[in-house]
Amino acid sequence: MEIESEIDVGVQRALLDKVRRHTGIHMADRKWTLLQGRLRRRLQALELSRYRDYLAVLDAQPEEVGAFINLVTTNETSFFRTPRIWDHFRQQLLPEWFRQHRGATLQLWSAAASTGEEAYSMAMLCEEFREHHPAFKYQILATDIASHVLATGKAGHYQGKSIEGLRRTHPELAAKYFQPSGEGYLASPSLRAHVLFREHHLHRRLDGAARFDIALLRNVLIYFDEEGQCSVLENVHRAMAPGGVLVIGESESLTRLNVGFEFEQPLIYRRGERAHA
Repeated sequence: MEIESEIDVGVQRALLDKVRRHTGIHMADRKWTLLQGRLRRRLQALELSRYRDYLAVLDAQPEEVGAFINLVTTNETSFFRTPRIWDHFRQQLLPEWFRQHRGATLQLWSAAASTGEEAYSMAMLCEEFREHHPAFKYQILATDIASHVLATGKAGHYQGKSIEGLRRTHPELAAKYFQPSGEGYLASPSLRAHVLFREHHLHRRLDGAARFDIALLRNVLIYFDEEGQCSVLENVHRAMAPGGVLVIGESESLTRLNVGFEFEQPLIYRRGERAHA
């Protein structure tokens, strides 16, 4: 079945609006070509020839929204992405927290976890720290809006460039915490026992009693306009413990946003008082 190439402007804008409504991501009109390419595969799978018909499916079938979210979100990650962040995590954040919170459990949040490499990177460094400090306890929550990428994290099974990158850059950790399994490698039980994966929309409040001491929200804010960024950061602020550490992405900054986080060093912020009542 041939899919239409000429699309009504109203249908284009309606689909771009759907992206914002369901994900919070602001896609300008100039991003239509990108969105069109991603949706084309879905139209083919549903045997639809017109984007107007797919818009009707989205409105009529709530279960299609999950597939739509999976299609339009970008999920790029790797183990130990941006090494200086992980050096700071290992050398300063973990020892500092442990000195100040003896007997407590460190609560960590990978807030845009994708396929889980970031969460398992945290877990590996926490396990390494625990070997020298047996009293250290930790728990990691890994969340993402896209269900299909979370499935990879829950399984803890990696293959291809993801695990090969870890084996190249951190061979000792890869050998220690990942065992050959089928065509890839499986995260060890010691890692998987400390990481909980959950579907979560960053524009909504995070349910649960935990207040996070360290949260990683990296390379996410760039997809939102300023209003969306403030909404996300307000929800993250609510979920964090006083003085908690927030880590953002390399091309992101909070300095112009009044959202209750205080600059500590590039990419690192501390939770201060709430910016809004």
